[in-house]
Amino acid sequence: MFPWSSGKTSTNSSLINTNKEEMLLRSPMLAQAIAKLALTKKALDVVIMDLRALTTMTDFFVVCSAESETQLKAIAHAVIEGTEKKGNAPWHKETGSVNWVVLDYSDVVLHIFHKTARSFYNLEKLWGDAKMKWVRDEKPVPSTRLKRKGTTGKEKKSPKARMIRKKVA
Repeated sequence: MFPWSSGKTSTNSSLINTNKEEMLLRSPMLAQAIAKLALTKKALDVVIMDLRALTTMTDFFVVCSAESETQLKAIAHAVIEGTEKKGNAPWHKETGSVNWVVLDYSDVVLHIFHKTARSFYNLEKLWGDAKMKWVRDEKPVPSTRLKRKGTTGKEKKSPKARMIRKKVA
């Protein structure tokens, strides 16, 4: 039996357990979840590389960058913690380097690079035939105009404001 197997057989390369408590994500959904978890720690240049048509070693690479060793470790910790909550623990971890952390989920492999090391290894160029999807942290853009909660902006001026305006005129 393989370490990622729960003992149930499946014809799909992504094992799906029918037990709700241990529900595993399929590889495309796992890749997306890992990318989103990396973004929670401000990962830079997050890309999902679809390798299914190119190799049988894995289905997806998720590649991202960090600006410091501390951020690199924080991203790795957030991804491990977040995926374990969904029942997807990493099959293998390479966390010894200060420039590159690898989390292997079998069907999805996460590469977290220090921003200076990423350009040296250049996985995007090495796997240039892969379909690539850049993932961005999409937060709503705040309004430039400040309004009080519950106002429409057309409320009447307070009596004090009207008095001040009369004195000026």
